Amino acid sequence: MSILCGCPLLECVYCLACSRWIWKRCLHTAGHDSETWGPAAAEEFESVPRLCRYILAVYEDDIRHPLWEPPEGYGINPDWLILRKTYEDTQGRAPPYILYLDHAHADIVLAIRGLNLAKESDYAVLLDNKLGKRKFDGGYVHNGLLKAAGCVLEAECDILKDLVEKYPNYTLTFAGHSLGSGVAALLTLVVVQNLHKLGNIDRRRVRCYAIAPARCMSLNLAVRYADVINSVVLQDDFLPRTATPLEDIFKSLFCLPCLLCLRCMKDTCIPEEKMLKDPRRLYAPGRLYHIVERRPFRLGRFPPVVRTAVPVDGRFEHIVLSCNATSDHAIIWIEREAQRALNTVYSRRRRRGGEEEKICRMFDFFQVIILVIRRIFGS
Repeated sequence: MSILCGCPLLECVYCLACSRWIWKRCLHTAGHDSETWGPAAAEEFESVPRLCRYILAVYEDDIRHPLWEPPEGYGINPDWLILRKTYEDTQGRAPPYILYLDHAHADIVLAIRGLNLAKESDYAVLLDNKLGKRKFDGGYVHNGLLKAAGCVLEAECDILKDLVEKYPNYTLTFAGHSLGSGVAALLTLVVVQNLHKLGNIDRRRVRCYAIAPARCMSLNLAVRYADVINSVVLQDDFLPRTATPLEDIFKSLFCLPCLLCLRCMKDTCIPEEKMLKDPRRLYAPGRLYHIVERRPFRLGRFPPVVRTAVPVDGRFEHIVLSCNATSDHAIIWIEREAQRALNTVYSRRRRRGGEEEKICRMFDFFQVIILVIRRIFGS
């Protein structure tokens, strides 16, 4: 009898929990994550599409005879390519990468590719971690990604030092996508902590662009290194929002709907304050750039806008239930939308400049008229 009496109460509790889950998750859109952020300047975002193309070039076996080149090309001069490392060269300890000497932009670029679904070594890098397993510079980092970053630095330290000393006016840029973004971000941390290994390079010459970043460092590190690390997120990308220590990310690639439901229910039941107070919790690194090009309840894509901030709270905490959660993770789409956003900013600037020029011309015209009137009446 008591069981029957308790059933309506359980049903009410269940309905309330489901309503709260629907309210918090289904109505949460990507625009909410960055709605209070300011717009990014064109100068600070200008290199993102170019670096995306460099990362895409890592997938080519022969850059002189590309098979997957985008319509606008990779923008790479094959004669400036210093080296290219494959899985065989890294022995699976790190993803493939290229080292490119970009004379056109006075930049030394090390670009790292993303996760290869067919390579067990990439999964081994992701799975080599537990919450709070690895400490670094007063915070926590992903253990497997840090090991991969150490392998890359150990292999290329000498050549990077030579290039940095030979071209003292060039910047040193580490760029990566997905799995490679975590390696690039932690590689930047290691380099900044060991500047003497690269001939005491100035910290201001070092920078990192993590495209579709993995959560790889604790919040204090993400904020402290925001001057050298930048993360770029396209709209609903699931990876920067996957609030696990990356043990379950590879599952999301095969069963994303199941993982999204489980994570949403867990985040709903566990108080957000409790999760955010955990110092071991990993976050997307550095300064964040969020590309927003779709609006809620609207069809089609719109001219994208880029918002930026170094947030302490609201650093992509919740997964967005969207059919674009995985497609927004693709480096091809990120490159396209980043270029569209950059073109939009420049076109607006040209229009604004044209309007200002018209106003100046009108002002000059009225000044001439006033000067002529003064001379006529003055004489």
